[in-house]
Amino acid sequence: MAWFQLDPQSIATRARAAGSPVPTLGASLTRGIVGFTLVSIAAFIPWAVFGRWFHLHLGKSGEVAMYTACAVVFLALTSPLLHRLIIGPGSVSRFYKVFGITFTAYSIAWIFGWMSLRGHPGSLAGLFLGTAVMACLLVAAFDALRSIVKVFLSLFILNTAGYFLGGVSEHYLMSVHKVSAMLSWGLFYGIGLGAGLGLAFHICQQRARTLLAGG
Repeated sequence: MAWFQLDPQSIATRARAAGSPVPTLGASLTRGIVGFTLVSIAAFIPWAVFGRWFHLHLGKSGEVAMYTACAVVFLALTSPLLHRLIIGPGSVSRFYKVFGITFTAYSIAWIFGWMSLRGHPGSLAGLFLGTAVMACLLVAAFDALRSIVKVFLSLFILNTAGYFLGGVSEHYLMSVHKVSAMLSWGLFYGIGLGAGLGLAFHICQQRARTLLAGG
């Protein structure tokens, strides 16, 4: 059962009544990459700029609080830039709801994976768990359970590529300017997960696009 009237028939009915444009794959990828990259850079600021403050003032709980602050920025800013990934009117509120649930679950799973293993194994575990949870929730929200493998691979491969490229960039730029190096990680992470989100939302709405095309 879909959430927030995001099943294919509801999406197609709203979009047809409003005469809403249907984004192409290229448009979805572009919106996902550009929009989420901007959000990601902003969301990396608590870590890049205020990370030391969190550790000094909050002690052992500082790391969790810092990652929580990053997640809050993601949740607050993503919908205004990415809501048109959802076809039809009413996309702002629906995007806030579905992304709020999926990204919160992703963040919890990522933090659990990272803090369990640390280092590269922890990062990979967090990315795997986080994108698996996100994929499951997205296909459930759009009633697109048959697309679970495609959605998971889209999110995991692109997110992982962006994350580790960001880590390489941060490593090489650290000797030049620490904050810029850390924010460059946000840049590549945003490109990777943004592309994954654009592709995932496009896949999840394939049946709605078929209905709109008269199929």
